[in-house]
Amino acid sequence: MATQRPPDAVDAILDQWRRERPDLDASPMGPIGRLKRCAVLLQRRLDETFATFDLTSWEFDVLATLRRSGAPYCLAPTTLFSTLMVTSGTMTHRMGKLEAQGWITRTPNPADARSSLVQLTPTGLALIERAVEAHVANEHRILAPLKAAELAALDARLSQLLLALESDARQ
Repeated sequence: MATQRPPDAVDAILDQWRRERPDLDASPMGPIGRLKRCAVLLQRRLDETFATFDLTSWEFDVLATLRRSGAPYCLAPTTLFSTLMVTSGTMTHRMGKLEAQGWITRTPNPADARSSLVQLTPTGLALIERAVEAHVANEHRILAPLKAAELAALDARLSQLLLALESDARQ
């Protein structure tokens, strides 16, 4: 027996489509619409935490990527922009902003004189250490309404979807 849940904003949209276009199977709009709404609402909650550190989402992402790369917290710009799924031009612009803040430095690559490396500064490292702790605590709060089994099932299903989407993107 399926349990009833309270209606959400996407249910109202689906009801409208059922009324206006009963011939159209709009059922994919349910999960995709919910994922999109969740993404927007999640981003707002994440941004609130980043803002307490005077960080934007992209700044956090770059600093966190460098931090999780391990000591000496240094990566090639191509690794950064491919990991963060942005263009090289976007990454160049962002590096300039982060460098002006004193959070990263760009240094010559000893393995390739034609390229540089991006490295966290001590200031950038201290900032991301504090910010990532607050970020993870925030994520725990966001997910707290879900029971452990529900969260595990959601994570497994989202992983399935992500793998399918990534596979399609490679083709």
